[in-house]
Amino acid sequence: MADPIIVEVVSPEKVLYSGEADMVITRTAGGGEIAFQAGHSAFLGVLVENHTRVFQTDGEVQDIAVHRGFVEVSGNPTKISLLSDTAELAGDIDVDRAKEALERHQQTLRDETVDSAIADAVAGKARAQARLTASGFTA
Repeated sequence: MADPIIVEVVSPEKVLYSGEADMVITRTAGGGEIAFQAGHSAFLGVLVENHTRVFQTDGEVQDIAVHRGFVEVSGNPTKISLLSDTAELAGDIDVDRAKEALERHQQTLRDETVDSAIADAVAGKARAQARLTASGFTA
């Protein structure tokens, strides 16, 4: 069995998650989902809104909604740092609020014609979808 990796999810306010894991799956800009395990080569990538999964050494999965940022993989033992403006553990997500936000952004996309409002709605919709997916909600 490979050595565990060290994982930290950090926002400007606090360290949201810190622990050992066997694997992390997240999503990067232009690259889609990417999995990191022990021994992964050094890596730096830009994160998009996504449902990140941390497969902990005890067999549990920590689900996290990540809203943009950076992922860095370094060292021996392997350390994965996810640096995000905003991230939320699945248990902290208000599912009803995320559903309302998703509906509001979808309505804006149906009605709006101003490019800046459309861009805001697309970003908001992606954040709401990441929250819902991380929380285990399926439509």
